[in-house]
Amino acid sequence: MRGTRGGLARGNAYGHVMRAGRADETSLVVAAQAGDPRALDDLAATYLPLVYAIVRRALGELADVDDVVQDTMLRALPELRTLRAPECFRPWLATIATRQISTHLHRRQADAERTAPLDEMTDPPDADAENLALIHVELSGHRRRTVRASRWLDPDARALLSLWWLETAGRLTRVELAAALGTSVAHAGVRVQRMRNQLELSRAIVAALEASPRCPLLTAALGGWDGVPSALWRKRITRHTRSCADCGRAADELVPLERLSVALALLPSPDAA
Repeated sequence: MRGTRGGLARGNAYGHVMRAGRADETSLVVAAQAGDPRALDDLAATYLPLVYAIVRRALGELADVDDVVQDTMLRALPELRTLRAPECFRPWLATIATRQISTHLHRRQADAERTAPLDEMTDPPDADAENLALIHVELSGHRRRTVRASRWLDPDARALLSLWWLETAGRLTRVELAAALGTSVAHAGVRVQRMRNQLELSRAIVAALEASPRCPLLTAALGGWDGVPSALWRKRITRHTRSCADCGRAADELVPLERLSVALALLPSPDAA
């Protein structure tokens, strides 16, 4: 792979990963491990959109996405020779991406100065770049609300969500998802269900916060909240929404996740758009 931070060349559309057969992918990995510079460049170009899709879905903010994608590729490719099973390159790379996402989210969560209030996060920090990333998706209001809801997830759940989106779109298998998590398929299923439960609670929170008019009891319950999504306020707001008929009606209007998952999973890299 040629390029450094700020100069990492993005690959083609994500579908390029899927056009090659698994045998061809494995051969490409083997050649890259043997030191073939062209194979290494082709491998980076082929899998960069996969890494971008994983990171983009977890983070959202485009500047952060570019940093974490580059960190992932610059960490993975030099360590390629340590991969003992070339056929497992895809989940191995997803594992590295997931770890980089978690590290980034934990660091950002701990840095209060870099955390924006929810009302500022509603609009993308770079509208032009965001439009490029979303041009083929045409997110509806429900999909945008789900993106905002993901900001209420714990950091590890956000990293897992990005993998699950790709699984629902057929871009990762459950076996590959489990391998990326470093766990069994059965335990991966438990973690996915736990993440989905947390996401549904978060979607209900966003629906209640954005209801017009907003429930006056919810407004009263938000006293002292600084507008930043957090686990503490997720629990406090959920206690209200679960017992409030008005907020419950807002949540009842949510579209099932399965109807949103494919469109949300296939976010292209900016160059692909």
